[in-house]
Amino acid sequence: MTDVTSSKSARHPHHWRHDLIELAALFTAVVVADTIAKTIAKGPEGPYLLVFSAIALIATAAFHTWWARRRSHASHAPPAGDTGGRPAAVPAARPEPAAAKGPAAEGGTGADDVSGRAVGTSLWRMRTTVADTPGSLAALCTVLARLDVDILTLQTHPLADGTVDEFLLRAPADLSARTLAHEVAAAGGRDTWTERADAHDLVDTPTRVLGLATRTALDAAELPLALRQLLGRCTLHSVPAVSLTGRPTGEQAPVEGVLEETVMRLRDPHGGTLVVERPYLPFTPTEFARARALVELDARLGPRLPRGRDVLTLPEGNEITVRRADQRDLAAARAMHDRCSARTLGLRYHGPVGDADRYLDHLLSPRFGRTLAVQTASGRLVALGHLLWDGDETEVALVVEDDWQRRGIGSELLGRLVAMAEEAGCDSVYAVTQSSNTGMVAAMRALNLPLDYQIEEGTLVITARLASAHRPAARTQRHEGSRPAER
Repeated sequence: MTDVTSSKSARHPHHWRHDLIELAALFTAVVVADTIAKTIAKGPEGPYLLVFSAIALIATAAFHTWWARRRSHASHAPPAGDTGGRPAAVPAARPEPAAAKGPAAEGGTGADDVSGRAVGTSLWRMRTTVADTPGSLAALCTVLARLDVDILTLQTHPLADGTVDEFLLRAPADLSARTLAHEVAAAGGRDTWTERADAHDLVDTPTRVLGLATRTALDAAELPLALRQLLGRCTLHSVPAVSLTGRPTGEQAPVEGVLEETVMRLRDPHGGTLVVERPYLPFTPTEFARARALVELDARLGPRLPRGRDVLTLPEGNEITVRRADQRDLAAARAMHDRCSARTLGLRYHGPVGDADRYLDHLLSPRFGRTLAVQTASGRLVALGHLLWDGDETEVALVVEDDWQRRGIGSELLGRLVAMAEEAGCDSVYAVTQSSNTGMVAAMRALNLPLDYQIEEGTLVITARLASAHRPAARTQRHEGSRPAER
C-alpha cells in the first residue's frame, strides 16, 4: 500500500454553496445576453455585432478554461522529483561504520563528515581530578564537546579532596594530548593524565571485571594476570613470607592491605605479599578496593587448576599426558629430581645440585606463574615446564628426566608455554641456560620466532619476540606538574 495520494482524490470536495452561486451567475448571464441581443437586433448592424460578440465570448471562455486548468495542475502537482508513483525514499542516516568503534592503526578511526571528506579520529584514555562540586563535571564535558571530542565511557573515583574522572574519548586525529590537557585544565581539571587507547578499552568496566573474576575463579595462576589487566600497565611482584633458605623475609602485609599512592600491598592467601607498582599513575581507593576483592575471591576458592589433560603419542608409540601442575605435585617433582642426573639438574638450575629441591615449592606456586607437567601412562612425572612472571618480563624454563630426553617432550612443552604467554599478552619470553645446552637452544629455534642472544660468563639468555601484537606501545603523558611517565 502506498502513501501517495492521486490528484483526483486530492481535489477539494464541492459544497452546495458553490453550486448555488454558479447557477445564479448562469441565470444572470442569460438575462443580460437576452437584453443585449434584443437591443442589437433592432439596429442596422445587429447581425454583425452578434457574430463578433459570439467570437469574443468563445475566446474568453477558452482562455478562462485554459487558465483554470493551469492553476488546477499547479496546485495538485506532485513534489519535485516524484514520478507519480511511489515517492522516492528519503535516505536514512548512514550508520556509523564499525571501524569507528575501535582504532585503526594506532588508535585511529575513519569517519565521514557532512561534506564526504574523510575525518580521522583517535581513542584516548584520560584521567583528571576535579572538585567535588555541582557543575564541575558539566564544565569538563562542555570543553570536550567544544573540541569535538566524544565521551565513550566515564568512571568516577571519589577522593577525599575531589573526584578522579576517568574517560575513554574519541577525539579528532589532529587534537594533541597537550592541547587536550590544556583545555581540561582551563575547565578545572588537575593532575591530568592521557594515554592512547585501542579497541580493548571499549569493553565496559563491569563486563571486564566480571571476566577477570571468572578467569581467577577457574585458575589460581590467573590472579597476577587479572590484577595487571585490572590496573593497567603495572608491575607485580610476589614476595614470599619465607625465603628459599627457610628464613622469614619480613614481608607480610596486613589483612586489609596497604595503599601508598603508586604502590599497593596485598596479603597473598598462599603466604607472603603481592606488591603492585604503577609509578606513572597513582592508584585510587576504588582501584584498591577492586584489587582486594579479586584477592579475597582467590583466597575463598583455595587451590584450583583447570582440569584439561592432553594425551599425546611419542614417535616410538609411548603415550604421555600433558596437564597443569601446582604445589600438590611437589612430592612427584622431587622424585623426578632424584632420577635426574647432576648434569641435567645443573643445566636447569645453574647452581649447586643439592639446592634444586628448594626451588620446586616456589616454581610450582601459581603466584609465580604456570607449570605444565608431563606424566607417563603409569602416572610417573617425567618433565616440568614453567612460565614464570618476572616483573614486566616472562621466563620459560624446562627440565626433562634423562631417560625421556631427545623425544620431543621439551619442544612440546616450550610451544605450549609460549602459547600461554601470547594468550596472557606478553611481548616476549626469555630462557636462561648455558651455551652447552644444545637441546634448549634447538627448542627455542624451533619456535620460528625472532630471537635475541646474550652471553655473560657462560650463561646464555635467549629472548623470543612473540608474534602476536596485542596493543601498541602506549604513549603516556602527565600534565600540570605531575610526575613523568615511567615504565
